Amino acid sequence: MTRSPLFAAIPNLITISRLVLVPVTIVMIADRDWLTALVLFILAGLSDGLDGFLARTFDLRSELGAYLDALADKALLISMYVALAVVGAIPASIAIVVVSRDIMIMGAVVVSWVMAKPVAIRPLLVSKLNTTGQIGFAGLVLAAKAFDWSLGYWFGGALVIVVTLTIVSGAAYLAQWYKHMSA
Repeated sequence: MTRSPLFAAIPNLITISRLVLVPVTIVMIADRDWLTALVLFILAGLSDGLDGFLARTFDLRSELGAYLDALADKALLISMYVALAVVGAIPASIAIVVVSRDIMIMGAVVVSWVMAKPVAIRPLLVSKLNTTGQIGFAGLVLAAKAFDWSLGYWFGGALVIVVTLTIVSGAAYLAQWYKHMSA
C-alpha cells in the first residue's frame, strides 16, 4: 500500500509546529503571561509525543524527522531555561548549566565531523532522565507562576536533581565521545 506524501509528512509537520511554538512561548514568558506559556509548553510536549508515536506506529520515521525532532527539543528546552532565567523565575546558573551541556555536546559532534571521525549520538538512559527532569522542572515552574503557587520546599531539591542529571548526562556523552575519538 502506497502512502500519500502528505500523510508521510505529518510527523515532520507536527515537529515544525513545535518549533514555531518556541518563540511564541518565550514571548509569553517575557510578557509574564504564565498561563498561556504553560499551555503552549504543554502543547509542545504533547506534540513531541504525538509526532514520535505517529512516526513509530505508521513507520514514518525519516532522517529529516530525527534531526528536526532533536532541534525542536533543544530549541524548546534551551529557550525555556534562558527565558525563565532572564525573567528571574529560575537562577541564571541553572540555565547556564543546561545550555553549556548542549553546547559541549554539539561542539564535540562538530569536532568529530571536522576530524572525519563522525560520532553517532544515541540517547543514553541518563540523558532521557535528564530531559524528563528538565521538562518537568520547567513545567512545574510555569505552573507555579501560572497558578500563583509557592515554589516552596520542592524548588531547591528539584534544582539539585536537574543540575545533577544535566552534569552526569553531559559527562556520559563526553566520555562516550572521547572514547570514540581516541580509538
